[in-house]
Amino acid sequence: MTSSQSITVEVDGVTYTDTVEPRLLLVQYLREQLGKTGTLIGCDTTNCGACTVHLDGVSIKSCTMFAVQADGRRVTTIEGMAQDGKLAPLQRAFHQCHALQCGFCTPGMIMQSASLLAENPHPSDHEIRAGLEGNLCRCTGYQNIVAAVRSVADGTVDANVAVTEPMTSGDTETAGVSA
Repeated sequence: MTSSQSITVEVDGVTYTDTVEPRLLLVQYLREQLGKTGTLIGCDTTNCGACTVHLDGVSIKSCTMFAVQADGRRVTTIEGMAQDGKLAPLQRAFHQCHALQCGFCTPGMIMQSASLLAENPHPSDHEIRAGLEGNLCRCTGYQNIVAAVRSVADGTVDANVAVTEPMTSGDTETAGVSA
């Protein structure tokens, strides 16, 4: 029988202390214990990227990390991207550029794009495509996703788009595109 372990982790600016089984995946902890359902479970094998979050500012696939490994660390999920009822620039760009269809890949794409832009604020289209490798979309053909990332890099995303209704976790699951 596996013994439980206490962890303390900051998620989207809030500190949580919980007892978890050592084998609990970070994605399961985020979704099942914290209700951060914007972080999606896709393939469970790191192939799709739907579970991408930031760990201490770096993109990781939360389906391959145990929750206990996040002890004492800072996690940002798609829910943590929007601030004060306003979409983050990437969320606005995905909405404005129609960079989603079914929305399943969108949280992971946005989280990976944020890491890409943090490392390279002005990537070429080729660098955007390379930076998004490991995050799969079955609907869009990637053209609009690349355009969305480019619009943030170029500063052409419309900063005036705001959430018109209070955001719920359902909104953030598809990048808060209820605007």
